[in-house]
Amino acid sequence: MANILFDALFAPHRDGADPFLHLPDGRRVTYGGFMDRVGQFAAVLAQLDPGERVAVQIAKTPDALAIYAACVQRGLVFLPLNPAYTIAEMRYFLTDSGAGLFVGDRVPTYEVMDITPWVETEATLAQLADAARPMTEVVDRGPDDLAALLYTSGTTGRSKGAMLSHRNLLSNAEVLRDVWVFTGDDVLLHALPIFHTHGLFVGTNITLLAGGAMVFLPGFDPDAMIAGLSKATTLMGVPTFYTRLLDDDRFDRDLVAHMRLFVSGSASLLAETHDRFAARTGHRILERYGMTETNMNTSNPYEGERRAGTVGHPLPGVELRITHGGAEVPTGEIGTIEVRGPNVFQGYWQMPEKTAEELRPDGWFITGDLGQVEADGYVTIVGRSKDLVISGGYNVYPKEVELVLDDQPGVSESAVIGVPDDDLGEAVLAVLVAAGDLDIAAVQAGAAKALARYKQPRRYEVAEALPRNAMGKVQKNVLRERFG
Repeated sequence: MANILFDALFAPHRDGADPFLHLPDGRRVTYGGFMDRVGQFAAVLAQLDPGERVAVQIAKTPDALAIYAACVQRGLVFLPLNPAYTIAEMRYFLTDSGAGLFVGDRVPTYEVMDITPWVETEATLAQLADAARPMTEVVDRGPDDLAALLYTSGTTGRSKGAMLSHRNLLSNAEVLRDVWVFTGDDVLLHALPIFHTHGLFVGTNITLLAGGAMVFLPGFDPDAMIAGLSKATTLMGVPTFYTRLLDDDRFDRDLVAHMRLFVSGSASLLAETHDRFAARTGHRILERYGMTETNMNTSNPYEGERRAGTVGHPLPGVELRITHGGAEVPTGEIGTIEVRGPNVFQGYWQMPEKTAEELRPDGWFITGDLGQVEADGYVTIVGRSKDLVISGGYNVYPKEVELVLDDQPGVSESAVIGVPDDDLGEAVLAVLVAAGDLDIAAVQAGAAKALARYKQPRRYEVAEALPRNAMGKVQKNVLRERFG
């Protein structure tokens, strides 16, 4: 047996002299230097048994990536956690996962959690690695062995740990490398977090597999992004990246003339942003669709029409269907998106009942997303099933209403939710973010022209900004708590 993920992503680079990471301070980390560091961490982690979970809550650094690689090398299960999580949230994740080691850079804060037997500070772990001789021995892992445990955002109920295997991660990286035409000549501008699928298992894994490089930024910073674009060939971002770049006069056609690909995901991109970006740069943003449990499922084409408002076609090897009550619906009708393929996770950690609810015995995963497939195969995401509003017995899909509201004068963006109503069961409520002068009566009139009466918001609220999680997704649960 071999270790398929390590053999594909990391082993080919052991003695590589080419740059892997370009850092903000001007330093470069070569592939060979990175792999030496991986070997040092692997030597320290050798005290853990294969299959143990390593929970990591640290800043985005080259060492954070090296710990991920070392976990793969030693057959450990990598559990990245958002640095913004609170003590209460961390207590749940560490207890539920049964982590054998917790690596954090805020460990003194967590001493009240009674997890000190598990704790190594990042500094201590780094110091131990500094003194270690790089280990080259690789623990055997099969395709179905776990490589990572990623917790869902937990917007309803407690967070679920999605179990991702070596096959899940490698198959998706291989497909994306091919469909997005990544090669060793590519340099990815990487400003995404690495505690999430997008930044870690999409951006990083594809780069490793292709043998390219990354401009490795700790986060989104306009000045650093503008500077980084001059070195890059590709950018992966969330919609906020693109709207903020468009607000910067330095971001123009000349700056990105050498770029070949801009990818957006983790939240829906407004059609207006698509159009503004194309007009400003001459590039069409490529939107795709993925989730914690599956990595990427669909993508707009690299060659061909990148259709605004859609997430393209299913990736090679991925099946997608639209269902209602478990039965497929006719083309063009809205229903629940289900997917099946080598990218689909192994189930939820220690939640067999929840796994059985969402992962069918024949491998189809019920995503909880609502969507439709057009006659030519393009997939459109309508919303989350939990966000569906049922008003007076009629289904109201928030995305449809939001698209109308976003087109109204004075509206920067909107979010539509359902709130309890004695008469209708649920009433449609719209939360608007203003762009200049906002005339609610005019917005209502515009909605009345475009939407059936039952779809029109019965109530409007104005907010300075919509609440979003770390990946830019609007947190409608927060809006329901605030306005419900």
